[in-house]
Amino acid sequence: MRLCGSVPAMALGDIAAIYRAYKKKVDINWFTEWVCRPPAAVVVYALRNTRVTPNQVSFLSFFVAALAAGLFACALSFSGLIAAALVFHVSFIFDCADGMLARSKKVSSVLGHLLDFLMDEIKAMMIFSAVTIRLWRVHEDSVYLLCGLGGLFALSTGLTLTSFMRRHEYSGELPTEDGQPAVVPKRAGLIGKVLSALEYAARLVVHYPQYIWLCAAADRMDVYFWGYGAVNVLYIGRAGLSILVRLGRSQ
Repeated sequence: MRLCGSVPAMALGDIAAIYRAYKKKVDINWFTEWVCRPPAAVVVYALRNTRVTPNQVSFLSFFVAALAAGLFACALSFSGLIAAALVFHVSFIFDCADGMLARSKKVSSVLGHLLDFLMDEIKAMMIFSAVTIRLWRVHEDSVYLLCGLGGLFALSTGLTLTSFMRRHEYSGELPTEDGQPAVVPKRAGLIGKVLSALEYAARLVVHYPQYIWLCAAADRMDVYFWGYGAVNVLYIGRAGLSILVRLGRSQ
């Protein structure tokens, strides 16, 4: 009995150790660090002695997200909406697990991080497209289709701008195997603090997004749709202006 009873305790201890050792030193937000990485540590514990690679987990996360997108677009019932949000959450757990598994197996690489970034952006476009279709089907309003096309343009343009601004030739920083920590700069003065708060709020809107299950539970996917699209439009304005100001004055 002691042996049987000690196995779960040992497993929990190992999972906790994996979580502490292989989570990012600077995570993007509290939701990722405290809600998604603990179950991701369970995934890493299960895969640590297998031949499964971190890249394979990245692709698994992508396919699970594709299933969630299908549910968002096709399952019009409330239960289908909740199922879509839960499946998408599972996808994000795998998305957290791939990097942790890479660090645990000491195979982290710049290429692996770039793959993870690529998968994340494609998943974002899939989910936004699926929600656009859902809102159009539910409300029978072509405005959602038109604005959805605009949102997809903003998403794809944002991906292009981000990829450009992360290049060594522009940023002056070499890529790392653990990506670039998302840090909101601390600005001085009242205006600076307001800008930092707005930037932090914008990151909460576009990352993952962790609030999508709340929109699903309230049956208000339009909140996600308008908020996510608007922040991406603002991002391309900000990033584009930054590039214009910096490079418009040089050769």
